[in-house]
Amino acid sequence: MCRIFGSFAVGATGAELAAVSARQRHGGPDQRGVLRGPGWSLGCDRLAVTDPVGGAQPYRLAAVPGVLAVFNGELYNHAELRRRLTARGHRFTDACDGSLLPALYAEYGTAFAEHLDGMFAVAVLDLRARPQLVLAVDDMGMKPLHYHLAGGGAEGGGVRFASEIAGLLAFDGVPAVLREDALDTVLATRTALGTQTALEGIRVLPPGATAVLRRGEPLRVRQRTPRTAAPAGDARDVLRHEVRRLARTGSPLCAITSGGLDSGLVTALAAEEVREAGGGPLHTFHLSYRGRWPAAEDEYARAVARRARTAHHHIAVDPAEFGSLLTRTVRHLGQPNADPIALSTYALFRAVREAGFTVALTGDGADELFGGYDRVRAALAAPAGSDWIPPYVDALGAAPRLLRDRLYTPAYRAYLAERGSAADRVTAELRAHAAEDGADRITTLTRFETRRRLPAYHLRRVDHLSMAWAVEARMPFCQPSVADYARSLPASARDGKRALYEAGRGLLPAAVLRRPKQPFTLPVAAMLTAGSPLLDTVGELLSPARLRRSGRLRPDRVQALLARQLATPSDSDALALWAIAVHELWTEVVQGMRVPAGCAA
Repeated sequence: MCRIFGSFAVGATGAELAAVSARQRHGGPDQRGVLRGPGWSLGCDRLAVTDPVGGAQPYRLAAVPGVLAVFNGELYNHAELRRRLTARGHRFTDACDGSLLPALYAEYGTAFAEHLDGMFAVAVLDLRARPQLVLAVDDMGMKPLHYHLAGGGAEGGGVRFASEIAGLLAFDGVPAVLREDALDTVLATRTALGTQTALEGIRVLPPGATAVLRRGEPLRVRQRTPRTAAPAGDARDVLRHEVRRLARTGSPLCAITSGGLDSGLVTALAAEEVREAGGGPLHTFHLSYRGRWPAAEDEYARAVARRARTAHHHIAVDPAEFGSLLTRTVRHLGQPNADPIALSTYALFRAVREAGFTVALTGDGADELFGGYDRVRAALAAPAGSDWIPPYVDALGAAPRLLRDRLYTPAYRAYLAERGSAADRVTAELRAHAAEDGADRITTLTRFETRRRLPAYHLRRVDHLSMAWAVEARMPFCQPSVADYARSLPASARDGKRALYEAGRGLLPAAVLRRPKQPFTLPVAAMLTAGSPLLDTVGELLSPARLRRSGRLRPDRVQALLARQLATPSDSDALALWAIAVHELWTEVVQGMRVPAGCAA
């Protein structure tokens, strides 16, 4: 697991590369490696998990001269690939999973990523007869890769890339230009979805993509055929196989246990594997907040831990720390994410790292694959022939359409009417997919949830905030066999996570199986009240003078919304206020990223 960066067909000085590395070093504190030549560079900051002694990056093999590679992620089939490549005559000096990438590229060219099983973002630089750069990311988008095309993407321009936006902005040729529609995107979809980010000209590779750039040619991005893994058995069997595979590591392993179904299943199955391997009890981590707050999950998490016989760590964060935590969270994400869970995620992985763990299993991805969200269930329950898409799109947002229209200035509303809003783009996409799928709503919804929202909203957050503390987060639900199993289920079984509830019988406490779904998040509605430390931070970010400068929001109506929240706290008003505050803080933080990296760590 690492942080990678580089450039092709465009120069980069040693000072620039040092600055990029400094911005991402938190995710790769164990080793730094950089190579550069005329018009190219490759760099990596490594978190050593597989073969900590070997694995120096950029990877090179004497038998494949002119081919270099850097890699962020984990390849779960590297032993199988190593045997195959060794049989073809390749020799390796260490057992690191990424070391085989130059040989794999030598055998399969730009199709090399089709043979990888894992979570990954890879850059391969081929400096032979026809120099080219090849970028690839895994099928689910667990490991993001951001890039900026020199010259606005014109033919013949070069590319700069990095694991994080903050690192990418340390290149001299990458400007920090905020998209005019970023505020609407945050309020309508909570974060930028798809390949676009909240910054002009900075994009992210879509899940399952391979991109190729040759000198003098435009960047070519193609979607690979997804890896498939024939599911064997029921949901528990398939998930158990993946949990056991991902739990095998030579590094200290733990699990994130929220107290819900998804993380509970992963915890129970991982605890089985650890015990059978003779490694002592699995360590589990749960986060809450000091004081008394509604919807606390502490007892559910403890019940899961007791049932699974884990060594349980209950982490209680002081709300007085929220102001500083929010700033650091927004900086690490690089673009706004309106979900308060981001702050909780950052604090939780901090505790994991401080306790000495470098690998954590999580339950992310289950809701998207198995129809767990209320908005999906509502869309499926809408009568045949009804227009279920607008209510579903409204449920994606941090603020409903009517509230957004009320808060925006006339000038900003006119801009969005001319250019199109984020909600309009999502609606158009869903209508196109629904026309293809006919009456099969669950396929339309699952496609959007897994291919568009999951990578941008959840997986990017988990990647950035776990790696902020040099923790490798592994996600069993995001593995091909689990995804294929979910897709193989009849439509009636892909609603409300029925297959997972069945899998949990006998593994999880009855109280956990009976409880209603609840996201692991910050109780922001209860915390945006008089006397709360969070109110001071949010109130400052929503000051009329600050909002007036941007010209996008009506300060009087934002203040009225805040007053309503203080008088009658509600989840919907609190989330809208939180989203606006996060956007305002992000605009400040991202501008600071254009100063030298050593001054903006």
